[in-house]
Amino acid sequence: MKTILDFVKEKLTVDKRLILLYCVVYFSWGMVMNWFGAQVEIAKFTYWWQVITCYIFYMVPISLLLRGLPFHTQYAYGLIAMGLLEFGGYAFETSYAYPDNLMDQFFNVRNFSLGMALFFALYFPLGNWGVGKLYQFLFKKQSSI
Repeated sequence: MKTILDFVKEKLTVDKRLILLYCVVYFSWGMVMNWFGAQVEIAKFTYWWQVITCYIFYMVPISLLLRGLPFHTQYAYGLIAMGLLEFGGYAFETSYAYPDNLMDQFFNVRNFSLGMALFFALYFPLGNWGVGKLYQFLFKKQSSI
């Protein structure tokens, strides 16, 4: 019988090129989203390097764990992961939400973190799909995503 540790080890044991591709894609994605969030004054990281800790050290391993699962399952688990991240980011003030931003105006300030978590949970199924397609194109291999 497989343990959770066996599952994690199996999911994280992948081609190093796949991990590198995840890191490049997610880092780029994170930098663009942090820039966009600051430009339209929705939210941003307190420090630029948090893109590395959030997108690479947090989101890449979660994406690897979720790859191969159905879209809705990836989204559901991603929602839990992003809910914790969003809650922590604003609770510890490592993320900055601009006052009276667009999301506050549309959904109310009390729903800001929830809205962010609902949106960013899409990163896992979309990221897995996109990285899988890129990996297949670049290396002519299936990535089991």
